[in-house]
Amino acid sequence: MIQVIKAKDVTLNQLAEHFKLQRVSDKAFFSEWQNNLPELDDFEKQSLNEIKEDFFHLSLYSILEPVVKMVVLSPLLRLAQFYRPPFYVASEQETEIISEDEGTIVRVNLDLLVFQPPFWVAVIESKRADLSLVPAIPQVLAYMLSHPDKEKPCFGVVTNGGEFRFIKLVQQDTPQYAVSDLFALDSRDDIEIVLRVLKRLAQIVSN
Repeated sequence: MIQVIKAKDVTLNQLAEHFKLQRVSDKAFFSEWQNNLPELDDFEKQSLNEIKEDFFHLSLYSILEPVVKMVVLSPLLRLAQFYRPPFYVASEQETEIISEDEGTIVRVNLDLLVFQPPFWVAVIESKRADLSLVPAIPQVLAYMLSHPDKEKPCFGVVTNGGEFRFIKLVQQDTPQYAVSDLFALDSRDDIEIVLRVLKRLAQIVSN
């Protein structure tokens, strides 16, 4: 009997059991969020300060997922120039992954996909501001596992507006992934690092 799992319910254990996904602890595996990050100019830094001020003002009340996208995520993608050539953005993308024995199917509906045809640049999942990022990680990994080009790494981002984590997945042999440190909007320079990582990913794909 085929087992169908919705992405919102999938766990890291299920991805490991049915799709052989492995976590890598070697820092060199995911160096893209740590090394050769581009510097920011004064305009970009000022724009990031405005994003922080807007988010903290609105967070006096519950911030739902659409507001997270509008106030935090969309301006960050614009500053990283993901709305300009050679990139494109698609929303509410649906896909599924099937285990090798075809006994398990995970169906995924993802928030945003940034791509440079035919390659994916970043898979993005956003949550409401009061939710943890922990359950979002297997959701994003499930989508990343459906990447049609198994020869190239795929990157993911999870955010609730106040926190961010980056993910890298490589599938050439056994699927392997690593997760970045947690970046928080209320830490002094973390939002700058988030933008610098996004810009670095854009550079890698463009080159």
